[in-house]
Amino acid sequence: MGKRREARERAIQFLFQHDMNPPENLQAAIDHFWESHRLSLYLEGKGATWGQSVELPAPTADESAVRLFADPLIRGVVEHWTEINAAISRHARNWDLHRIAVMDRTIMRLAIFEMMHRDDIPPVVSINEAVDLAKKFSTGDSGKFVNGILDKVRAEILRPARTASEGLV
Repeated sequence: MGKRREARERAIQFLFQHDMNPPENLQAAIDHFWESHRLSLYLEGKGATWGQSVELPAPTADESAVRLFADPLIRGVVEHWTEINAAISRHARNWDLHRIAVMDRTIMRLAIFEMMHRDDIPPVVSINEAVDLAKKFSTGDSGKFVNGILDKVRAEILRPARTASEGLV
């Protein structure tokens, strides 16, 4: 799996938790999320169990690369939460935001943040990634639903759909 795909998966996992139980201290919650994730992978690799005292090695270059891409996505979605929710609500005809599956909402939030605020990521890439994540983490119909909403949001964005902005790649 590519580092950006993995980073998006981790970002939606954190944002799902954030939607269900918003933390008081975002940075502490992000740090705890990554530490828990690393501990889980470490224990899994060692055949160890929770409750066992372990000292984690330093993050690998791959783990650092994933976090380096994911953290700004997480912070960006949280920072633009209201704006992103408004975009979803505008295009989700006959759906109140709270009635949309939490995972679908979370995936759309991430993709909308990328389309609106990450000029280095072409909107079609954000949509394709979101559809794949919806198929993996949500229901059988989620990919179509997510694609429909995101395509409407993309139509409002005044930049090329298939290319990153010049100078930011």
